[in-house]
Amino acid sequence: MRVIITGGTGLIGHALAMSLGKDGHQVNILSRNPRQAGPVPETISFHFWDAQTADGWGDLVNGADAIVNLAGASIAGDGFLPAKWTMERKDLILKSRVNSGNAVTEAVQAATQKPKVVIQASAVGYYGNHPFDVEITEDSPPGNDFLADVCQQWEASTAPVEEMGVRRAIIRTGVVLSDQGGALPRQALPFKLFAGGPIGSGKQPFPWIHLDDEVRAIRFLIEQGNASGAFNLTGPEAVTNREFSKALGKALNRPSFIPTPGFVFKIAFGEVSKLLTEGQKAIPKKLMDMGFQFRYPTAQQALYAIYKPTALQQTG
Repeated sequence: MRVIITGGTGLIGHALAMSLGKDGHQVNILSRNPRQAGPVPETISFHFWDAQTADGWGDLVNGADAIVNLAGASIAGDGFLPAKWTMERKDLILKSRVNSGNAVTEAVQAATQKPKVVIQASAVGYYGNHPFDVEITEDSPPGNDFLADVCQQWEASTAPVEEMGVRRAIIRTGVVLSDQGGALPRQALPFKLFAGGPIGSGKQPFPWIHLDDEVRAIRFLIEQGNASGAFNLTGPEAVTNREFSKALGKALNRPSFIPTPGFVFKIAFGEVSKLLTEGQKAIPKKLMDMGFQFRYPTAQQALYAIYKPTALQQTG
């Protein structure tokens, strides 16, 4: 199998590429900085793209089995602290996603031998924010805030490939748990300093998924020929921020009772603070209905696997 990955040097893209490469599959990673990548299997190759057009890489699409479109500027920024959503930042977040999707569509349209499937990235932010008692499935309507609008336009950017006869699956991902990047290292730091605890009321939903299960779910959707439409990529156990904080503290052998008022984050980071103080109880209904088995079905198991693997083996 040959898979093209845009955003292949990011947290999810790199892990997916390594998983496929180690199993002997050919992987073409598209990146604006291909030289930044570290050692990889021989089956993985890097190709430059401008993240806006099919120029220079479009020929790779001919005969490819799948394209996984993960490209887009980080929602919270690349620094340790979240980047404020200025108008310029919002514009970057939106355009980096829509332009990348348009480039994928352009390449598929030009291909004489179309790929079998396009996996289109999105996020559970598609649904907007809701209290914990509202269960969100793939049939739930979109929200009306900034992230919901971004996700809707992001998903729409590759929709034309379906009219070209290409299967398309949309992955609406929650917070991906890994100590290699993403949100978790930021969340874990206060706990390591014995100052961790719930954020705001702690009652807001916290949709999560372990990086391994994210990768496994993407591969599952590539391989399942009948998988199309939107899929929530979140852990099957829904938890509140307070419950997640308790599980994180337990995995780190640290207390988890020192709350941080929501207004502190709002003053410090503005609108982006909603990523921490609000959320959605997104359930992976379609994925489970198709028989996908999570390796880490609970938040505690996922966090033990990252920070306390010996304890996970003992409890398993």
